[in-house]
Amino acid sequence: MENRIDIQKLEPSAFKAMFGLENYLENVKVSKKHLGIIKIRASQINGCAFCIDMHTSDAMKHGETSQRIFLLNAWKETKLFTEEEKVILAMTEEITLIHQNGLSDNTYKQAQKIFDDNQIAQIIMAVATINAWNRIVISSKKTVQ
Repeated sequence: MENRIDIQKLEPSAFKAMFGLENYLENVKVSKKHLGIIKIRASQINGCAFCIDMHTSDAMKHGETSQRIFLLNAWKETKLFTEEEKVILAMTEEITLIHQNGLSDNTYKQAQKIFDDNQIAQIIMAVATINAWNRIVISSKKTVQ
């Protein structure tokens, strides 16, 4: 697969805005470990090999285990994820697959039992951000080196 345009080079202001979102996510209450599973799971759904590669490496640096990463796409069938993480993963899937039904009332209500409103907003922003990155990387055919 050949790389296409280099959006970062051609439109540096756009990338600056995207990095602004990343900088914002560096300072949220949501843990690095939880941000990692959001990024990996959304990237799996979207089929973004570049992002999966990057974020699995990052997640392991933040203490994530290879077993949990290997089973992330089957999180509903394992006991390796906490209830909090299951809500985060459900939110990630429903927001990423927004064309199906979007973030369901049931999942949102579960999130309200665990997270405060700011954390819910932060999770939504994390999911939206990785989905934007996935679309940029896939559209420009950025490859894993």
